[in-house]
Amino acid sequence: MPDFHLSALIWEKTEKMPALTLPGWQPSCFLSLVAFGLTLYSKLAPNSRVPMIEDTSEVGSEYDFVIIGGGSAGAVLANRLSETREATVLVLEAGGQESDLSRIPLLAPSLQNTDLDWQYRTEPSDEHHRYCLAMTNNSCKWPRGKVLGGSSVLNFMLYVRGNKNDYDLWEQMGNPGWGYEEVLKYFLKSENNSNAELTRTPYHASGGLLSVQDIPWTSPLVETFLEAGEHLGYRTGDINGETQEGFVIPQGTIRDGSRFSTARAFVVPARIRPNLDISMRSHVTKIGFEGGESSKASSVSFTKNGREYTVRAKREVILSAGSVSSPQILMLSGIGPKDHLESLGIEVVKDLPVGLNLQDHLSVGTLTFRADENVTITPSVAFTPEALMEYLAAGSGPLTSLGACEGLAFVSTKYAGKWPDIELHLVPSSMYVTDTKPIGNRMYNLRTELYNGTEFEKLSGYLFTIYPLLLRPKSRGQIRLRSSDPFAHPIIEPNYLVERVDADVLVDGMKIALRLMETPPFRKLNARPLAIPFPGCEDHELFSSEYLECCIRHFTVTFYHPTSTCSMGKVVDHRLKVIGVEGLRVVDASVMPTVVSGNTNAPTIMIAEKGADMIKEDCKGYC
Repeated sequence: MPDFHLSALIWEKTEKMPALTLPGWQPSCFLSLVAFGLTLYSKLAPNSRVPMIEDTSEVGSEYDFVIIGGGSAGAVLANRLSETREATVLVLEAGGQESDLSRIPLLAPSLQNTDLDWQYRTEPSDEHHRYCLAMTNNSCKWPRGKVLGGSSVLNFMLYVRGNKNDYDLWEQMGNPGWGYEEVLKYFLKSENNSNAELTRTPYHASGGLLSVQDIPWTSPLVETFLEAGEHLGYRTGDINGETQEGFVIPQGTIRDGSRFSTARAFVVPARIRPNLDISMRSHVTKIGFEGGESSKASSVSFTKNGREYTVRAKREVILSAGSVSSPQILMLSGIGPKDHLESLGIEVVKDLPVGLNLQDHLSVGTLTFRADENVTITPSVAFTPEALMEYLAAGSGPLTSLGACEGLAFVSTKYAGKWPDIELHLVPSSMYVTDTKPIGNRMYNLRTELYNGTEFEKLSGYLFTIYPLLLRPKSRGQIRLRSSDPFAHPIIEPNYLVERVDADVLVDGMKIALRLMETPPFRKLNARPLAIPFPGCEDHELFSSEYLECCIRHFTVTFYHPTSTCSMGKVVDHRLKVIGVEGLRVVDASVMPTVVSGNTNAPTIMIAEKGADMIKEDCKGYC
């Protein structure tokens, strides 16, 4: 059975949450029903509630290791480093604990724009950098987890490792020990896969701390998706195994149909260890250094409950705040591009290209299709008392759908090298459908005038979407400080589509998605793309290359995979130590030299597992 602890915040947030929106569904009505169901469940099965993680009220003056960030990587480090009883460990997390609603997979989109989310925005694009043009102020939303468990609490729970060639490339770029054969053992170390067929292969394992399971429920549409892929000559099978290319129903980081964040997987089992302290709602402002030419990270300053604290790190400071906050904290502490830091009056400790090399998986939200049969996720299927009771009683039913992402495919465009360059995400619903206002507006910052008085405002029926992801972008963005104020959000400039080839590859990926509709399986449903020109692209022939590129530049979608802002070989060495300083590492997705060809949560957990072993190796004899 799924397990929950309850909070009155469920009721308070009901009206504010931008929940997954489908025809005829009023979010406040269903979320109130969920709250009632969770309350009833907790009374009937109190022993199955997830233990609360105690917030350390009195932080000590010094620890062997101070971990900045308790997210997808920091939670892993908290567990693995505190396994050594002689080592004292402190985790500083800016957010609190995950909410009860975050446990329900289908409600994943509801978590954006809440207090679990940093609620970042990209800088407005201009005539030279044309992307996010359909968004208010030409600015895209960039959700990032501000919560213990980080973005593993906000994401769609997909367990995808990327391609083995990604890791071999890292090693070839001068990072020994990061080839596929070496990193595979760290994927396996975490994994507790419940699929016995997969665990009989050399690519999967059981017994780890991270629960990985098949999705308990999918819509009928996903079988059509798989059959269409086979019709085009693709295999169906394990995309984390020997071969990545193909179509699959993905696995997720779930247990009994409930989200299994890194907080639940790694922090809960370690929470009672006397050598581990976890301080939540602790906003780190600066890393302190001591020493002469060879500076050593010696302390971390943070604020909590309106008070300022400084704690000493005897062995190491480990920065695991993610691809946005890790470079921000480094630069605030004097490690970053010299000219940029000096322009803000920040004393330079080490001149390094921090914040540069930003990479992200780009997608587009306009590939919506209509079917004649009810094969999608509709309110009559998902948002009913019966569906809620099935979920609470057995951890099954439509509420276990992974944020409504049900099918994945890895395919190669004509621009691909030896491994796929496009990932297709099948979502059996649409961003266009409205209740009080479009979910596209609330989830992606789309301007309301794109809907008001247009054909999109009147859409109904059985709609579904395919999102093509550009897996290996050539464009590079950057993270910069807005000011020396540690509470100001940094400047995020993704520079999407600056390199012409990125648009070409993504257009070709959209054409592959459109070709799926021409296969017999989708023809049986009379599936066809919406023939409504997207606003701003009306001057182009519908579904031409020019039209598709216009759609990309307007309805620009991040798939929440920013990486590489503290990359190996540039900011950190292959052992994740910050170059030129002592006692400081970065262990999170920001160290990837290049973004992996797949979703980034599982690789981030792998990086933390490997990073923890490196730290323990270097600490031998001292802790």
